[in-house]
Amino acid sequence: MAQPGDPSGTTVRPISGGSVREVDLPVGVAPGRGAARSEAPLAQAVRRLRKSTTALVGVGIVLVLLFVAAFADVLAPQSPIASDQNTMFARPSLDHPLGTDQLGRDMLSRIIHGSRISLAVGVSSVLLALFAGVPLGLIAGFYGGRIDSLIMRAMDLILAFPIYLLAIILMIIFTPTAGLIGTIKVVGAIAIVRIPIYARLVRGSVLSIKEKEYIESCRALGQTDPVILARHVLPNCLAPIIVTTTLGIATSIIVEATLSFLGLGTQPPTPSWGWDLKANVSFIQSNAWLSLCPGLAIFVTVLGFNLFGDGLRDALDPRLK
Repeated sequence: MAQPGDPSGTTVRPISGGSVREVDLPVGVAPGRGAARSEAPLAQAVRRLRKSTTALVGVGIVLVLLFVAAFADVLAPQSPIASDQNTMFARPSLDHPLGTDQLGRDMLSRIIHGSRISLAVGVSSVLLALFAGVPLGLIAGFYGGRIDSLIMRAMDLILAFPIYLLAIILMIIFTPTAGLIGTIKVVGAIAIVRIPIYARLVRGSVLSIKEKEYIESCRALGQTDPVILARHVLPNCLAPIIVTTTLGIATSIIVEATLSFLGLGTQPPTPSWGWDLKANVSFIQSNAWLSLCPGLAIFVTVLGFNLFGDGLRDALDPRLK
């Protein structure tokens, strides 16, 4: 029937089901059909990431580094630890594209295999710090009180030391060694230094999330604290955690190279960009490529992760549409 005073003469019909009153809608108009579905947050992030040239360049560099590290045994022309006294300080050639060092070792092979150490230390130390710092931040922010004060004072104690100074102190305590054990010591030292970063980051997010209405609803429904933390609090903290983790890998690679340069990181004969930089820096005037190549490898790796992290930060920022 047509409503009086309606110039369009639209026919409306009653729709039952309301507990208080009925709602009249025009015939042939289904609620919600004409409205476009809002894009999912993950799809929005992926779309913004694809449009970011900076992020794509970073992703490309990271993928190339992962490929080189995974197939280092195939890509390296020679053994990274085999020395040849007859080819010491050989200039770049077809046999040695990046020359050889003071022990006659092929520099290209050492740089290719050194990518494994840098990526392994960077990723492992960040994941170890993540698994320790995130639970501490969740507990401190969610429960507060004395637990919060105790955890945060411990984190403040670690943060009181500059990151490089604390890493150096820890490596002196651990005593640097060669091989897998030495790499594990470096990973542990860098992870301890980075734990407070994740703990404080997650705690700050939890302090605001736990006051939301849906958290109160979960409590009213009788859900336990571990369930609330795992299903409702932690997923809403993932965006800053992912960005910080990506950028943290770059920082960890720099710290590992610095420790190796100071003689406190990965020990020879294990290939390490920082150690090669230290060992060849005294020959920089006569054989510049020996120091230039490891330095460029560190620079490109850190640049790739930083560009990727900046792109992720922009893509996951909810304020961007």
